[in-house]
Amino acid sequence: MEAWQILLIVFGVLIFVLLIVFICSIRIVRQTEKYIIERLGGYYKTWGVGIHMLIPFFDKVAQKISMKEQVKDFDPQPVITKDNVTMQIDTIVFYQVTDPKLYAYGVDDPIGAIEDLSSTTLRNIIGELDLDETLTSRDIINTKMRSILDDATDAWGIRVNRVEVKNILPPKDIREAMERQMRAEREKREKILLAEGEKQSAILIAEGNKESAILNAEAEKQKRIKEAEGEAESIMKVKEAESKGIVMIREAEAKGLELLKQVGVDNKVLTLKSYEALAKVADGKATKLIVPSDVQNIASLANIVKEAVTDKKD
Repeated sequence: MEAWQILLIVFGVLIFVLLIVFICSIRIVRQTEKYIIERLGGYYKTWGVGIHMLIPFFDKVAQKISMKEQVKDFDPQPVITKDNVTMQIDTIVFYQVTDPKLYAYGVDDPIGAIEDLSSTTLRNIIGELDLDETLTSRDIINTKMRSILDDATDAWGIRVNRVEVKNILPPKDIREAMERQMRAEREKREKILLAEGEKQSAILIAEGNKESAILNAEAEKQKRIKEAEGEAESIMKVKEAESKGIVMIREAEAKGLELLKQVGVDNKVLTLKSYEALAKVADGKATKLIVPSDVQNIASLANIVKEAVTDKKD
């Protein structure tokens, strides 16, 4: 093989190698990523979305960082409450990288640092609360942890968006005591509800009896009023009838007097007739009969009446 052929082959291999190196030096950065570029061992720049070219043997991609929000579920941590109850609590941290350079160079193992910071912060917060407050203050724990973690991770280029307490596991004996307490509370509420129901029932029954008694009394009152009105009306009608009878009697007496006057009989005759009627009424029914002292005058009056009647006939 001639020398020029050997040179040609070497040149071709060199071109191929350079082409491979060139192709391998091309980087395409996606929308949700950032590339940390180092040149000769030091930070050079941060690449954003697009096509970029590395200088072979000088530049390298030190770290690829996701800019999306990320979720880290940490293992349960043993914590002690203010009243010396040991429990297991695990948390979930939602975080996002805001500064890729600080994230890459601010701390070694940022996720591990967040986990350690989260566990120590949780112990500090729970140490200020007793058992009951710990079980009922999840929102307070979440808010305090998010504020503390967010302030501490600013130097690492991380923003903590949210912290959630996932599980709170008290000791077994505490859980059993809580379950017994819950059952007692439920039984207590049940008895209270039953007592309230019986109370309401008794009240309703009493109110019903009261209204029934009122209605019965009102009905009896109306009945008596109607009876009294009926008796009054009956008495009024009797009195009206008696009044009409008296009027009729007086009219009849007036007519009789007029007739007697026409035949010459005056009031003395009428008086005598009244006495005779009185004697008939008292006959056999009274033990005493009172007559006027002037009986002779009455007898004379009777003779006069007899003569007057005889003359009238003639």
